[in-house]
Amino acid sequence: MWRSLLAQAAWVLGLGFQGPAQAGQEPAASEATPPGPAASEAEAPLPEFILPTVDVIGRVVPDAPPDSVRRRDPTGAITVIDARERAGEARDTAELLGGSASLVVQDAGGYGQGKSLVVRGASSNGVLVFLDGIPLNGAGGVADLSLIPVALLERMEILRGAAGARYGAGGLGGAVNLVTRAPASRLLSSGEVTYGSFDTVMGHVAASGALLDGQALVLLHGGRSQGDFSYRVDELPALDDNPLTQEVRTRNDARGGGALLKYQRSLDSGGRVDALAELSLEDRAIAGTVQNPTESRRQDQTRLSLGARWSRPFGDTGEGSARGFFRRDWLDVTGGAMGLDAGAQHYTVGGAEVEGRAMVGRNALAVTLAASSEAVTQATGAQAASWWRASVMAMDELSLFSERMKLVPSLRVERVGHYSLLSPKLGASVDLGHGFGVRANAGQSHRAPSFLELYIRQGLLLPNPELKPERALSVDAAGLWHDDTWSVTAGGFAAVYENLIAYELYPPMLAKPYNFAAARVWGAEVEAEARPRTWLVATTSYAWTRTQNRYGDPRYFGKELPYRPRHKWVGRLRVGPDWLNGRTEVLVQSAQLINRVGEARLSLPARTWVSVGASSTFLRRPDLTVSFDVKNLLDARTADYTGMPLPGRAAYVTFAVALEPSAPKDSHVASPP
Repeated sequence: MWRSLLAQAAWVLGLGFQGPAQAGQEPAASEATPPGPAASEAEAPLPEFILPTVDVIGRVVPDAPPDSVRRRDPTGAITVIDARERAGEARDTAELLGGSASLVVQDAGGYGQGKSLVVRGASSNGVLVFLDGIPLNGAGGVADLSLIPVALLERMEILRGAAGARYGAGGLGGAVNLVTRAPASRLLSSGEVTYGSFDTVMGHVAASGALLDGQALVLLHGGRSQGDFSYRVDELPALDDNPLTQEVRTRNDARGGGALLKYQRSLDSGGRVDALAELSLEDRAIAGTVQNPTESRRQDQTRLSLGARWSRPFGDTGEGSARGFFRRDWLDVTGGAMGLDAGAQHYTVGGAEVEGRAMVGRNALAVTLAASSEAVTQATGAQAASWWRASVMAMDELSLFSERMKLVPSLRVERVGHYSLLSPKLGASVDLGHGFGVRANAGQSHRAPSFLELYIRQGLLLPNPELKPERALSVDAAGLWHDDTWSVTAGGFAAVYENLIAYELYPPMLAKPYNFAAARVWGAEVEAEARPRTWLVATTSYAWTRTQNRYGDPRYFGKELPYRPRHKWVGRLRVGPDWLNGRTEVLVQSAQLINRVGEARLSLPARTWVSVGASSTFLRRPDLTVSFDVKNLLDARTADYTGMPLPGRAAYVTFAVALEPSAPKDSHVASPP
């Protein structure tokens, strides 16, 4: 038993640059923490170039809500993904986000298993994730994307680079805002069901229409997967030409469901009120690590999110908004070895934000006041911790040379618990004419240590209340060219991370976090999209990322960080009208190390995933659509960050119905809920 416990602690130490995730989740591979605000509201129809356009010109989109990423960071490296264009083909939110440049998905299994994001080298607890402005990062600082089904989403807004000034502590690598479906004023209803490999079933039903002088949306979703699959393993990797043995991965099952309620109402004053309630329930097996598989460990999690927002214009040049949010997570892990389970955990966060914007000459000024409270309780040892957050943010968007050039300085002063943080950022953009533009940004962000790192013991992982905040200094620059058919963005970035938190052995058999790690990250990004015909869309993204460990220990100094692939390329092609179309997507990702030592033999191999699919809307009034998808067509076998095998080839068939006929996707008219 003690050997098993020591092996578990050794696995924690071997990941490098990481802190624990929420109770019951395997620790996230690397450094970093939670998010800041965005929006709970309906959107106007989106412009034609949606995936993956970077708005380098820095213009404020007239119909964009104040909480949209484009409004919050006019010069930032932004990608907007339209989830409606991928209806019926993506299995989860992580798959859609994984197609963006410099975003790497850390996947712990199949449907319903943990999935988190690494952005520009910053680990998953250094990436802020929001659902309509409600922060989703948990007590350990990590947001689990497996809990957000694609059925809820209208689009995804991604900001890469320092996000501290505009979104608050935790945005070392960036921020992601998941925007849910908008309610409609006319009666619409729809449903979808998917069945496929590993006995996976998913589905949802939705209805939207007028209600109480406004409009409302209700959506119910659910799914489950048995998850078991066979794989081959080399039980003696140190020996050459060792024969492979056939194994079956179990402990990969999951089931869950939830609901989304939204309400929107326009006010006589010209303002608007938006409200949201979201419920998510999940039960999943936890496989453990490849060295220490579990036999009966499970995680049950429930999340309740509430949000409300009021906004209205003031005169011709001003606008104001106020919003409040509340989130409660119930997490329980059972069936682990003695001393490894932390018991039931409750995490609560709630807050409010007030923002005002006004034009003063050539300056578009914005001021934001925000305050929130967080608390966590742990059943084991009756542990508890809480603190307040408060911040003031100011931004000036200065327009020069007939608005062809913009300078955007911003500054956030923030208090998180007993930490005082300062996050400045300076952005600039220039419209060069004829579709060309450039942008550049430089900023500083922080991540306050999480509750689990500071105060809550998690099995063999001890807390350390003496930890200091992590810090990131980031710069990026890019150029853009676009016309009516093409959109191309290319640029580079660099960041220095300091005071990173990593776990070290704490004798005799425990681990404790300390501030001693540092790292450098630099790279290049390219994103392009072409729509030469209404029935033809091609997109591609590429990221080259280099990382370097700056920790003074000679065993690690100068080595690459684990779980940071150097190369990642994604290409996608969709051909055909709605009545019959085909698509293919290719993801190529280079090998990645699995510890700080940097030994090539201790790495996850490179992967090439090819996916194909076809859809046909074969009947109108009502709309009936059937889709067929094959994921990982070449059956490439890879592993998660613990070495556990990931699923191979998988096939899915989806049937969808919309009882109110929708406009064709190519017209970009809002589709049924």
